[in-house]
Order: sequence, then structure tokens, then C-alpha cells
Amino acid sequence: MEISKDKVLIARIRQKLGNDLFIIDEEDEPTDECVHFYFRTMHKGQDVICDCVLYTLRLHHESEMHEAAEARAAEKFEQYLTSKDADAAMREEEIGMMMAEILLELEEEEAIKVQEHLELDTDNPVGLGIDAGLNVPVISNDVMARFIASFRAGTLKLDPTLYNFQVSTDFE
Repeated sequence: MEISKDKVLIARIRQKLGNDLFIIDEEDEPTDECVHFYFRTMHKGQDVICDCVLYTLRLHHESEMHEAAEARAAEKFEQYLTSKDADAAMREEEIGMMMAEILLELEEEEAIKVQEHLELDTDNPVGLGIDAGLNVPVISNDVMARFIASFRAGTLKLDPTLYNFQVSTDFE
């Protein structure tokens, strides 16, 4: 079942885009490592809006590390996560310390590796959803412009190499 497209939102995005290459989503604050933006492209013979989230592999790796650490902590502290007693604050601190230890273990084991990737979502309400992680230090206007150009041309080449990164979290 195909999700119906939001024609009002599509018209608003098209108007804002005008002749610009892309526009930044106003609801999501861009960072050096993640930008949510819109651009137009041809997809299956139709002019469509692309709703794109582009992020660095380092950020993706950090997210995957935290997800894995949360899963491990949940296994060890399942009763803490469900109880709501007077020791909740102390348990939260304990869980936080456990998470820090698990993150360090995962980093030491090089357990989490990530690679450049691109996911397309044709059920996106404005057209084509794109979720992509690139091995770049920052998501700059130049990186976005190169991404759009290669995506439109069908020449986007993703690096299949698996990478791991140092966790940037301060554990003190």
C-alpha cells in the first residue's frame, strides 16, 4: 500500500526551493555532522522532492554504539529500567556508569563497524525519502551539492569499507 503524498507540503517545499539546489529543513537544526534538507530530482520519470537526511559515518557509528550499549545495559539492568522506587536516581547514575563502561568495551573490541550507505523510502509523504551516511568529516554545502549531483546523475559511489571511530563522549 502506497502512502498518499502531502500535496500541500510538496507545493510549499517546491515554492521555497525555487531555483535553489536545496533548502534546509526548518524544523531540524543542522549540525556539522547531520543535515536534513530537500532537493528535487527525477525518479522513475517523475520530478520528485527528495527529503534527505545526510550524516557523517562518525555520527552513525556513535549512534550505533549507543544503541548497542543501551541493549547490553538493558540486559544487565532490566529490573532497574522498570522499577520506580526511591533509589531511581542512584540507579540512573549506575546505569550511566555501566553505559560508559560498555561503550569503552565496544570501542576496545571494535565491535561496531559502519560503512557508507543509502536508504530510499518511496513511502515518504513528500516524495522520496533518503537516509545516507558518508565518510566525510563534516556535512558542508559542498558535500551536499556533490551528493545531489551524483545522486541525480546516478553515479553515487558508496565506499564498502567498514569503519570504526573513537567515541567522543566525555565520561567524567
